[in-house]
Amino acid sequence: MSDPLTVAPRSGCKTFCHFPLELDLDALQADVAILGLPYGRPYAMEEVTNDQSNAPTAVRQVSDIACEGLERWDFDLGGTLFDGQDIRVVDCGDVPATPRDLDAHYLRAEAAVRKILAAGALPISIGGDHGVPIPVFRAFEDHGPIHVIQIDAHLDWRDHLNGETDGYSSPMRRASEMPHVDRIFQIGLRCQGSARKEEFEAAQAYGADLTTAHELHDKGMDAVLARIPDGERYYITVDADGMEPGVMPGVLVPAPGGVTYTQMHKLIHGLVNKGKVVGMDIVEVTPSKDVNEITSITAGRLITNLIGASVRAGYFRSQTA
Repeated sequence: MSDPLTVAPRSGCKTFCHFPLELDLDALQADVAILGLPYGRPYAMEEVTNDQSNAPTAVRQVSDIACEGLERWDFDLGGTLFDGQDIRVVDCGDVPATPRDLDAHYLRAEAAVRKILAAGALPISIGGDHGVPIPVFRAFEDHGPIHVIQIDAHLDWRDHLNGETDGYSSPMRRASEMPHVDRIFQIGLRCQGSARKEEFEAAQAYGADLTTAHELHDKGMDAVLARIPDGERYYITVDADGMEPGVMPGVLVPAPGGVTYTQMHKLIHGLVNKGKVVGMDIVEVTPSKDVNEITSITAGRLITNLIGASVRAGYFRSQTA
């Protein structure tokens, strides 16, 4: 696999929040690395490229609305994004795909995240469908144990679909098989997806902590956070359809009653301060179905919340002192 691990964002697309573009992952010097993962593992030829493949571009294009400037006061953070600290955030571009080798994108994605982790940077990925976190999970092999925190309307525990084991219906099933994944917490479950009774029973047998959207709204995010152990390493994977369609309408299968932006703010800041968030992805943004670009803007706001909360928790002080 001699081709580069990452390439510059598509022509005409700026980097996320105009952060510097860094494609040399072997010489990476950064506190936070943004990475586009456009391509999943298709269940049919029509899905080799899908509209979710356009999401990294769409999120970058509106990122200066999500973060209008490093000197601007951010009320979600209680100050500026970097809080006066010397923080380096870079955009590592997109992991490319090869039409003659559909496995290559996942292999490159895993290798790219391994290099980001080796550099001591916090990886934040923009998908792509919900299959793309699978190679990211694999890249954490030497950086565990981790707790996977999933925001999703759907269970994602299919062993395979149409013979494909690494597609968007399977990320939690694959995570459950990885020795470095300690526990799985799934938040916002509702309506129907690809899961059948056997997938629900498999998740229960594994010990996945399942919180329906209805329980979340009844008991609140504080109660959900209390179930997640303190002092651990957390990876957050956000399926856009896990959130309320009013704040993330641009998804393939919208489901009413999802996680609100306020609840996500509390989750991200709560996890950052109760342990160590070691990575995050946002997937399943479907730009052609978006309304006023609010889905992409919300994705950008989740990213800036993680960066700003991590800065305030002192994640990067030892690297920038």
